[in-house]
Amino acid sequence: MSANGSSPLVQLENLKVYFPIKSGLVLDRHVGDIKAVDDVSLEIRRGETLGLVGESGCGKSTVGRAILRLYEPTAGRILFDGQDISLLGENAMRPLRRRMQMVFQDPFASLNPRHSVGRIVGEPLRSHGLASRRDTGRRVRELLEIVGLPPDATSRYPHEFSGGQRQRIGVARAVAVNPDFIVADEPVSALDVSIQAQIINLLESLQREFDLTYLFIAHDLAVVRHISDRIAVMYLGSIVEVSPAVELYDNPLHPYTISLLSAVPIPDPEVELERETILLAGDLPSPANPPHACRFHTRCPYVQPTRCRDERPPLRRLSPGHEVACHWAEEIKAGTIEPHEVETIFDPGIVEAPWEPPIV
Repeated sequence: MSANGSSPLVQLENLKVYFPIKSGLVLDRHVGDIKAVDDVSLEIRRGETLGLVGESGCGKSTVGRAILRLYEPTAGRILFDGQDISLLGENAMRPLRRRMQMVFQDPFASLNPRHSVGRIVGEPLRSHGLASRRDTGRRVRELLEIVGLPPDATSRYPHEFSGGQRQRIGVARAVAVNPDFIVADEPVSALDVSIQAQIINLLESLQREFDLTYLFIAHDLAVVRHISDRIAVMYLGSIVEVSPAVELYDNPLHPYTISLLSAVPIPDPEVELERETILLAGDLPSPANPPHACRFHTRCPYVQPTRCRDERPPLRRLSPGHEVACHWAEEIKAGTIEPHEVETIFDPGIVEAPWEPPIV
């Protein structure tokens, strides 16, 4: 794992990824945008694991896919090892593809059922010209052994394996080209708890062996705490808090992070009985029509009648390595602001306002 002074391998500067909303008989009218990622600035240090957490639909996976240029950025910059890759064409991106790989969420859908395991794992080696036909078979067997699969798995097909074994195949494919950076997009969410632990331990072992840098995307806060050096919390397309993993759990500063952690079960019955879960008001707003100013203000239990609706809070540093996007983080930490019902401040009609496409 990375020391705090490591240089950044990946840097995002005001990254935006919008998906157009089309209307009309031939879908030729642009009537709005899904703002999946909206003005995200983040860095991932060389050799570390950055955990990215948040509710489903908040833009976590879109961030990971945009870094790999599987999604085109709408605005902003993506720097990989100091090089701006935001606008590179496919030919210019090809040499960089070898240095960045992805482990997908669904081990059942991410492997071609018509290809053998040997072909699946060996394809990256052939595509990048890293091994001859004879050497590919030997290297594939080595990779399968590294991820804990038998060498005879090369002649078998994905349907012959369990979910955990399939995810090991996906990991072997990702590390086949000796990448520097891997986006792990919820790699254990579809697996049983016991299998989750095996995959997490495998990822940590491979990180030490190959000096890998991870962006680990997940919604399971317990898993993220175990594997991450730092954690970034995302809400509705924006980063609301970034902190070292241990400090985030011991000292959460953003109301959204506080509410997330309050829902994490603690394996101590006495502590669990005394804890109070913070329930958020309403549903996650539409990314097509996000709230103005602070995006969390429509659900925030600490919302105030001033600033929250009028001024978007910047991501600011409150302590070394700990950044938060909240106007009242210091007051919440000091206990001078108590949680309350959102409806006591804002009209419910404003909170639940439906999205309407703009007139064009």
